[in-house]
Amino acid sequence: MKGIIHILKRFLPPYKKYVILAFIFNILTAILNVFSLATIIPILQVLFKINRDSFSFINWDSSDYPFVEILLNNVNWYITQLIETHGSSFTLMALATFLIVMTLLKTGTAYLGSYFLIPIRTGVVKDIRNQINDKVLSLPLGFFTEERKGDILSRVSGDVNEVENSVMSSLDMLFKNPILMLIYLTTMVILSWQLTLFVMVVLPVMGFVMGRVGRSLKRSSFAAQNKWGELMSQMEETLSGLRVIKAFGAENKISGRFHTGNNEFRRMSNRIARRQQLAHPMSELLGTITIAIVLWFGGTLILEGNSMIDAASFIYYLTIFYSIINPAKEFSKSAYAVQRGLASMERIDKILIADNKITDPAQPVQVTFNSYIDYKDVWFKYETEWVIKGVNLKIDKGKTIALVGQSGSGKSTMADLLPRFYDIQQGEILIDGINIKDVKVRDLRSLMGYVNQEAILFNDTFYNNIAFGVTNATESEVINAAKIANAHGFIMATEHGYQTNIGDRGGKLSGGQRQRISIARAILKNPKILILDEATSALDTDSERLVQEALEKLMKNRTTIVIAHRLSTIKNADEIYVMKDGRIVESGQHSSLYAQGGYYTSLCDTQRDLSE
Repeated sequence: MKGIIHILKRFLPPYKKYVILAFIFNILTAILNVFSLATIIPILQVLFKINRDSFSFINWDSSDYPFVEILLNNVNWYITQLIETHGSSFTLMALATFLIVMTLLKTGTAYLGSYFLIPIRTGVVKDIRNQINDKVLSLPLGFFTEERKGDILSRVSGDVNEVENSVMSSLDMLFKNPILMLIYLTTMVILSWQLTLFVMVVLPVMGFVMGRVGRSLKRSSFAAQNKWGELMSQMEETLSGLRVIKAFGAENKISGRFHTGNNEFRRMSNRIARRQQLAHPMSELLGTITIAIVLWFGGTLILEGNSMIDAASFIYYLTIFYSIINPAKEFSKSAYAVQRGLASMERIDKILIADNKITDPAQPVQVTFNSYIDYKDVWFKYETEWVIKGVNLKIDKGKTIALVGQSGSGKSTMADLLPRFYDIQQGEILIDGINIKDVKVRDLRSLMGYVNQEAILFNDTFYNNIAFGVTNATESEVINAAKIANAHGFIMATEHGYQTNIGDRGGKLSGGQRQRISIARAILKNPKILILDEATSALDTDSERLVQEALEKLMKNRTTIVIAHRLSTIKNADEIYVMKDGRIVESGQHSSLYAQGGYYTSLCDTQRDLSE
C-alpha cells in the first residue's frame, strides 16, 4: 500500500480536480446503495406480514430519540399507513419503484465516479512516459554505457504498460472501495454493533492471508520484468547486428540464446499468472467462510433474543455485509495486480531517479569564445582506470589541431570532455579563462558542432535532418549548407528532393552520403568550435575525397579539433598532438614530428605498410 500511495503522491497533483469529483461521486454511490438495499426490510415485512405493530409519527427535530431511531420509526409509520390506505400489493409496487429509482441513481453516480478516474489513469501514465523521455535526454552518456538499450526500451514500453494495467487500473482500490467499505461498515455498526465487532475480528484474517501471497508476487514480478528487459536487449542486438550474424552463420546460436531466455520468461510468467488466478477463488472461499460464520453468530443472537435486530433487519445486515465483501475481494485482487505494477515502477525509477552529475551551475557565466580553449592538468576515468592522465593542451581560436594515437589512447575521450558529455575528476577545462562547469550546458554545446565516424541521422526527410537542432532555418540556408557539404546533387536526384525520407538511420543512403548530410547539419549550425571524430575513417576512397572537400570548407576560419585514424587527413593541421595511454607524448606539425623518428613516425610507417 505504501508503494502505490507513494506513486500517486508523485503523479496525482495535476489531477486534483478529477480526484475530488471521483471521491464525491463514490461517496454518493455508497450512500445510495445503502438506501436502496434498505428497501429489503419493508419488502420482507410486507411479504411475510411481520412487524404489524402500530407506529406513531415522531417529529424529525425531536430530542427524545436518536435520529436513526426516528428515521426507522417514521419509515415504518409511513409504510403501515400506505398498507392501510392502498393495500399490500400497491405498497410492494411502491417499494419496488423506489428500489428501481435508487438503483438508477446509484448506477449513475457509480459511472460518474469511474468516468472521472479515467483522465487520472491516462494522465499519470502520459506523465510517466514524458518524464522517462525527458530523463533519458538529460542523463549523461556515461549512464547508457552501463545500461543496455533493449532494457531501457523495455522499461519505457513494457514496464509503463504494466503500471497502467495494474497500478492505475486499480485506482478503485483507493478512490472507491475504501469509501464503500467505510460507509457499509458504519451502517453495520448502526444495525448491530455486536455482529460488527465480531466481523472486525474475522475480516483481518482474510486480509493477512491475501497480503502474504501478494508480497511474494511482487518479488516474482520484478524478476520477470528483468528477464523481459534481457529479451528486449537481445532482440535489439539481433536487429543491430543482423549483417554480422548472417555473415558468420550464427543464426542458430542467436536463436538458441533467445529461446532459452524466452522459455525462462515463460516459466516465470506461468508462476505469476497462476498465483494471480489464485486471488479470486481464494478470496471467494474466504468470503463465503466469513459469511457463514457471521450467519451462524447473528442467527444465534436472534434465536436467543440477545440481538437488537429482527429477522428482516438481519437479512439486510447480511446484504450489507455481502456488499462489503465484494469491495474487499476487489481490494485483494487489486493488491495482486498492484504488486506487479510496483515491481515495474521500481525498474522505471532506476531511470527517473538516476543521478545526473552534469548539471547547470547555480549562477551560470556567459561565454562567447573569443580567444582560446585550455585543458589544464586534466584527469578522467570512466570507472576505475584513468583514461586521461594529467593532460595539458591549449588551442587558440581559429586553429586546427589533431589528436592522433592508437585505439584506446584517449583521443575521442578528450573531445567528449569539452562539451561535457562526461565531467573530469581532476583539473579543469577553460574557454577564454572560464571553467566550462560554470557555463550552462546548453550554452556550452551551442558553441560546438560535431561530426563523428558514424553519421547519426533520423528517420525523416533530408531537409529536417539538415535543419536538426537549428530553429527557424530557411530553405535557402538548408540548401546552401547542402551545397557546401557536396550533398545538394544527390539530394536533388531523389524523387522528392529535400522532402525525401532517408529511412531508419539514413539506411537508404551510402556511407559517404550519410556523412555529407551530417556535415551539412554542422555547417548550418555554424559553430565556433568544430569536433571531427574520425569523420572519414569508414569511407571508401571516392567518398572520402568528397567528404574531405566538404570538411575543408566547414573547417575554414573555425577552431577545429580533429580525431584522426587516417593520418593522411591531418597533415595540414596547425598542430598535431600524439596520445599514448592517456597522455600527450609528442606534439608539432606533421613534417617535424615525422622527422623526429619517434612514436608518431612509427604510427605513420605502420599505417603506410598496412595500406601497401
